[in-house]
Amino acid sequence: MKGIEKITARIAADAESEVSTIRGESDRVVAGIRAEYDKKAQDTYAAILREGEKENEQRASRIDRTAQLDAKRTVLSMKQEMVSRAFALAEKKIAQMPEADYVAFLVHQVEKAASTGKEEIILNADDKAKCGAKLVEAANKALGAKGALTLSAETRPMTGGFILKQGDIEVNCTVDMMLELSRGTLAAQVAEVLFEG
Repeated sequence: MKGIEKITARIAADAESEVSTIRGESDRVVAGIRAEYDKKAQDTYAAILREGEKENEQRASRIDRTAQLDAKRTVLSMKQEMVSRAFALAEKKIAQMPEADYVAFLVHQVEKAASTGKEEIILNADDKAKCGAKLVEAANKALGAKGALTLSAETRPMTGGFILKQGDIEVNCTVDMMLELSRGTLAAQVAEVLFEG
């Protein structure tokens, strides 16, 4: 029976060797597959990270651009507010000029606005009482031969300036109207003075 045992042992040894060879080959194949999938997983992970970083950079860039636009809008709004305040202050300053300067300013405006020299000048109640007669006299003198302006008995609520009236035609030369009409051309210059540098 020794021969059968030797054959059986030999078959078992050959089978064990073949199993060991197959097992070694399958371990190498499994290790290769595992390495390949580990590399794919790492590549996928890296790609997801890169995509996430890219999206975050784009989102941060959008937020930054939006913040810059909001800041510019806020600054522009503040500048416009300051220009409006400057015009309101100018209106107040004109109305508070010393009487002689104020009358001279109004005479200059009457010279530009009078078409016939026969209009009546409408003022606010304070200006009429303080300097109405002086204004009419100085304006008629400035207009020369065509100067026949009169002071209206009527007064109107206005900050300063006047309204020239002849019949149904009125020319609004109030301070707020003069400033409003010149705002388009002066606003840029006022902003430059306020915000230079």
